[in-house]
Amino acid sequence: MAELLGAYKIPQLAYGSFASQESEATHAFSFYRMSPNEFHQYVGIIRLLNHFGWTWIGLVVADDESGDQFLQVIETLFAQNGICSAFTQRLPHHGRLTEKQDNKFVKVTVDGNVRVFLMHGDATVVTAMITFHVFLLPEDMEAVYLGKLWIMTAQAEIIVTGVTKYMDFQIFKDTISFAVHSEEPQGFQAYLQNAKLNRIEGGDLLKEFWEQVFDCTVPNPREPMETGNKCTWEEKLEMVPSSVFEMSISGHSYSIYNAVYAVAYTLHAMGLCRVKHRMMSGFRRAGCQELQAWQLHSFLQATFFNNTAGEIISFNDHGELITGFDVMNLIMFPNNSFLKTKIGMVNPSDDDGNRLIINEDMMEWRARFNQVLPLSTCSAACQPGNLKTKEEGKKFCCFNCLPCPEGKISNTTNMNECFECPEDQYPSKSKNRCVPKDISFLSYDDPLGISAASVAFLFFLITALVLAIFIKHQDTPIVKANNRDLSYILLISLLLCFLSSFLFLGRPGKVSCFLRQSAFGIIFSVAVSCVLAKTITVVVAFMATKPGSNMRKWVGKRLANSIVLFCTLIQVVICTVWLGSSPPFPDLDMHSLTRLIIVECNEGSFIMFYLVLGYMGLLSFISFTVAFLARKLPDSFNEAKFITFSMLIFCSVWLSFIPTYLSTKGKYIVAVEIFSILASSAGLLACIFFPKCYVILLRPELNNKDQLIKRKN
Repeated sequence: MAELLGAYKIPQLAYGSFASQESEATHAFSFYRMSPNEFHQYVGIIRLLNHFGWTWIGLVVADDESGDQFLQVIETLFAQNGICSAFTQRLPHHGRLTEKQDNKFVKVTVDGNVRVFLMHGDATVVTAMITFHVFLLPEDMEAVYLGKLWIMTAQAEIIVTGVTKYMDFQIFKDTISFAVHSEEPQGFQAYLQNAKLNRIEGGDLLKEFWEQVFDCTVPNPREPMETGNKCTWEEKLEMVPSSVFEMSISGHSYSIYNAVYAVAYTLHAMGLCRVKHRMMSGFRRAGCQELQAWQLHSFLQATFFNNTAGEIISFNDHGELITGFDVMNLIMFPNNSFLKTKIGMVNPSDDDGNRLIINEDMMEWRARFNQVLPLSTCSAACQPGNLKTKEEGKKFCCFNCLPCPEGKISNTTNMNECFECPEDQYPSKSKNRCVPKDISFLSYDDPLGISAASVAFLFFLITALVLAIFIKHQDTPIVKANNRDLSYILLISLLLCFLSSFLFLGRPGKVSCFLRQSAFGIIFSVAVSCVLAKTITVVVAFMATKPGSNMRKWVGKRLANSIVLFCTLIQVVICTVWLGSSPPFPDLDMHSLTRLIIVECNEGSFIMFYLVLGYMGLLSFISFTVAFLARKLPDSFNEAKFITFSMLIFCSVWLSFIPTYLSTKGKYIVAVEIFSILASSAGLLACIFFPKCYVILLRPELNNKDQLIKRKN
């Protein structure tokens, strides 16, 4: 019929459901669809399943072509949205299954993991399910079977007539069903409440319906009436249980209602066209009076009106009515009566397409679910901190859970992959969230920082005290014995060495990072240069005492000052090049320690940093070598020996510093360098100056010229 009428382009309004492929095939035949495309319903089902987290679904479909089309579409959508079908049961229209099919159906439907069934088909499929439940399901399985939740498509209807109204419908309690969207037109309830058989015309079909609904017989005046329940003409539809006849308008009827009004508005528009054309043509031309059926398309396509229910009726570019599906909750009562409650809708006109709106507060869950959301999954959800791994030989919805690897987390359920935290965060112990890292640096509040600052300040005071003693006793032989000026320079450089350790405490800033390594390198170079100058002075003085020696011209302050200046100048040049090319700067180390962000000074150029240390080590080694060779030379108060010991301590400290520095992380790197500065400086102070202070303060009788001459002899 569609092909025949389509050949003449006669408009056809269909109020039945249709799939997308049907829409494309029939669009050329001038079809206008008064019900929504089924594909919107399928997408709505997928979004409903995703909304409640149901991924393990049993499919019950009609064993016909419509069932094949449904499975083809829904299985594709399942795969695209992480949902699996636990089983697929085909039900024949006659409602009878073979014994083998019965056993298989019982086995798959009582699976504890499958809690949600999706049914697609007409009323005969629903009747087949009821028959299976009433007559074929073993009694010991019935309780398990009643713990399932059904989702029905708009095609599946529960029709209670004849013998079926005596069956048990409790398996469909709290079912979620989709229905073609409908709104109640004005006056519809009043019409149904006043409807009586003798007031409406419907022929034999209406009489048969009346007899089925009210379980009575409509008398026929031409035939003798048999004994039985006779219809009284006073029956009212509002007296009938909702399971037999619903007083609300169905989506199917609403589509027919809108189709009639669409045609009426089209004919009305065509009539207006005729009147308008007559007025303009002065009755001289027929114009709109000669409109053919195919010319109604322009009027139908432009249909746009409000029906009596207050909804806008219009078609899209494919000739489909712009409408959606209602989501209903079927509340079943013990007497087989039921109530359909609208709990949501699928709106295909939304910008994001097929949006599902659901109101969970209006939903009723059966007692077996304890009024909570039922679960229907093949495997228990992988909790945060775990990832999913496929279970071999099963569908992708069945999986195992494994903990995330070290350094990664998962913060939602059923994640396929774990991911790393941002640089400034680290995984929690349970690997389900990222925890902000703490900032770490050697602060003055830290016990280690307090200890370092206290020791540095203590040695600074001791050095200052030694300097004061030397200044007070500057004219004594022991102070003048080995270049008094060098001793002052060495003590001042040691003061600065102890003070330079404070540059390493506290949060690193631009100034402290810029200064601390170069200041430390230059100050220590001055100190070691002084020690070297002292040692060379001893050697030169001894060599000058030999008869005919040419070394006498080198004896004096000029040689010592030149050594200090020259050796220090080389370190100054190295530090200047370093600060000019790649100066140190504050930096954040996110990776060395898992739970800490280390605020540190990036040295800029590690080559220059180790060059500074290397040059300082070279000076120390030369000083140690010269002092070691001169340790047995006749010298007042054995200063060469003390210098040897001091440089031995100095070299030992800085040789152990390098491997310790490379193997330590965080604030302890800074602590190691401070310790090395304090230890080496304290070694110089103790070995070189403490013996002299002992003589000055505790053995003043040894601090005189006669004693000095005696020691020389």
